[in-house]
Amino acid sequence: MYTLRELKTKDLSSICSFPQNEEEMIFSFPRAVFPLTPDQIIKTITSRLKPTVVLHNNNVIAFACLYDVQENTCSLGNVIVSSEYRGKGVAVFLLQAISTNAKEEFKVDTLQLVCQNINTRGLIFYKTQGFIPIDLFWNQRQSGEYIVGIRMEKSLISI
Repeated sequence: MYTLRELKTKDLSSICSFPQNEEEMIFSFPRAVFPLTPDQIIKTITSRLKPTVVLHNNNVIAFACLYDVQENTCSLGNVIVSSEYRGKGVAVFLLQAISTNAKEEFKVDTLQLVCQNINTRGLIFYKTQGFIPIDLFWNQRQSGEYIVGIRMEKSLISI
């Protein structure tokens, strides 16, 4: 039903259409300015590993990548699913594939991520996928509002 492949330049415009508003974009590209542009994605992924897309009927429907590989851990970032495919198992498919890739290719035991406190849907999803909160930090938006980043991790040993 869904397939994976590495990101290609032709995928960038599709990914740019995924965030429906500034808040959604902050969840997946916190340093970008809405609306998301191909240049912002390119700038972000220069420090990332394994930029991956999910395809359905040859259409790009999701994106994520890995970064900050350490001795036993790495981080998952820039996770976003097209609004048309949310709630249809795409994120589960992507997370399982990325987790397996992190364990097999980078030999890590733990996958970490950061989810903002205002991303209720994301927090619930990651909790149901076995992630547990381990740390909090905060950043101030241009509006002056504070957003709390919740660092979460999941053991990959049983995968």
